[in-house]
Amino acid sequence: MRNALIVCGALAREVLTLRDRNGWAVAVLGVPALLHNTPGRIPEAVRRRIQEARITYERVIVVYGDCGTGGHLDRALAAEGVERVSGPHCYEMYAGAEGFASLMAEQLGTFFLTDYLVRSFDHLVIEGLGLDRFPELRADYFGSYTRCVYLAQTEDAALWERAAWCAAQIGLPLEIRPTGYGALEQRLAELLLEQ
Repeated sequence: MRNALIVCGALAREVLTLRDRNGWAVAVLGVPALLHNTPGRIPEAVRRRIQEARITYERVIVVYGDCGTGGHLDRALAAEGVERVSGPHCYEMYAGAEGFASLMAEQLGTFFLTDYLVRSFDHLVIEGLGLDRFPELRADYFGSYTRCVYLAQTEDAALWERAAWCAAQIGLPLEIRPTGYGALEQRLAELLLEQ
């Protein structure tokens, strides 16, 4: 393999599925998804992973949104001469640019879930935000949200049921929108076809 994908841990399972389904000959190297709780650390973690990958691979592509770095990730990638899949975050990648804009126009106060976030909700949200120790913070974190939208990559009844549990934990009504891999697959395929 000549190419490597540096992938946000929140997208790793989906990227591996897309790689296998499309027969892409690429290595998939992860960066911990927990960095989303401290987005200022994302650019340096991705930069380190790029430098490690360059030892073995000729071309490196980053599969990550800006994810709250305020443009610092893109500046780090420009300094490294590395491309990333387009999009501000995975929600927009899954819903597509128009779909995401429409969801936000419907209700600005939308909290999003993905398959990954549904699976990891306890660790990333409940424990990661300290709600297991300080449940009174729930209103501070989620009081401005009006709904929870689950952008479902798979049609898995167990995940859909768990998504309802996640929404209940933060006191929001749930809407399920099956998106599959949305624009992520197309954007990634386009980057991989560029040589």
